[in-house]
Amino acid sequence: MNLISLSWSYIKAKPLSTLLNVLLMSLGIAIILVLILLSSQLEENLSKNKRGIDLVVGAKGSPLQLILANVYHIDFPTGNIKLDEAKNLTRNRLVKSAIPLALGDNYAGFRIVGTNHDYVNLYSGEIGSGALWKNNMDVVLGANAAEKLNMKEGDEFFGAHGLSVADLEHDEQIYHIVGVLKKSGSVLDNLILTNIESVWAVHDHDETEEEGHDEHEIHGEGSAWETGLPEGDEDAEITSMLIKYRSPMGAVQMPRMINANTNMQAASPAFETQRLFSLLGIGVDMLRSFAYIIIVIAGLSIFISLYNALKDRKYDLAIMRSLGAARIKLFVHVVLEGIIITVIGGLLGMVLGHGLMEILANSYEKSDDIGITGLIFVNQELYVLLISVGIGVIASLIPAFNAYKTDISKVLAEE
Repeated sequence: MNLISLSWSYIKAKPLSTLLNVLLMSLGIAIILVLILLSSQLEENLSKNKRGIDLVVGAKGSPLQLILANVYHIDFPTGNIKLDEAKNLTRNRLVKSAIPLALGDNYAGFRIVGTNHDYVNLYSGEIGSGALWKNNMDVVLGANAAEKLNMKEGDEFFGAHGLSVADLEHDEQIYHIVGVLKKSGSVLDNLILTNIESVWAVHDHDETEEEGHDEHEIHGEGSAWETGLPEGDEDAEITSMLIKYRSPMGAVQMPRMINANTNMQAASPAFETQRLFSLLGIGVDMLRSFAYIIIVIAGLSIFISLYNALKDRKYDLAIMRSLGAARIKLFVHVVLEGIIITVIGGLLGMVLGHGLMEILANSYEKSDDIGITGLIFVNQELYVLLISVGIGVIASLIPAFNAYKTDISKVLAEE
């Protein structure tokens, strides 16, 4: 305890250099922590939302866009596919299950997704109030959607064409909210779910109104709202299907067969997300390397500070030795100075990193959509703190060794 007090007193005697060292160390650690928090949360979120999905089948175009639009709901769909072609694909012996999706509309920026109950079960979604849809024009809100829209079971609204807030409203067909899901930490939280027939009904009305025909009849019961694909005429379309293989052989045969022999496109969520991370990883690695360089610079600064301070304290150390202080005590005393500075810098960097991450998350209005927050702790942070303390110890070893070798008689004679 005496050694710690002694080291702290010498640190306080040089406030300017100590502050510089602490700030450099905390800055490097803060940058690293922001990158760690961001990459770990994005990776966890992407992994969580693609679980149970082996293949996404949709219109031809960019495979990455197909995944982003239909799995993560953060891009525009590549187009639609024929319902009959989709049904033929589900009869393949390698397909265990297929969940249809119909996209293209929104309400106040929240996407309206036509699907079936299997989609809710895919993410282990649970009803918080009300029930899942059973009739056309019934919808269920995700937890975040219900909270931000301030809507509940029993409310009604008109959907809008497109995926942005400013798009044209479908003001003839009204959606009825029959339930709200519990928060699941998945894409369900930010979606408005209904059956595919409801999406068709809204668009069928627009088309018949433009052509001057009578409105298509909307059926109340009998829809494929629990599982499977809905019934439709030869012109019926859906946006995509989320497929799960019956056996590993599906991963070998199905993507190639679909891409080569049909008008549809197949993309693997696992492959495309890995490719996305490899692209993003270059920039993240560069920033992380830059942050580690800052920490090393902070270590060099600590070394220079302790080395210069040691010259001014030679007489003090000689007096301590003459009063009976052991050589190892002087050695530990100098090392403790380096450790104290790096621990303070490390802790300040952790607070700064988490605070900066939370500010960034709150400033981005869709941070809830991708599950970003600064209020979590990941194991990698501990390793970063240990590395910074290790750099502080290494930086103080040479000054500590010089203190250990202090020649009492020579120093006192000089003074």
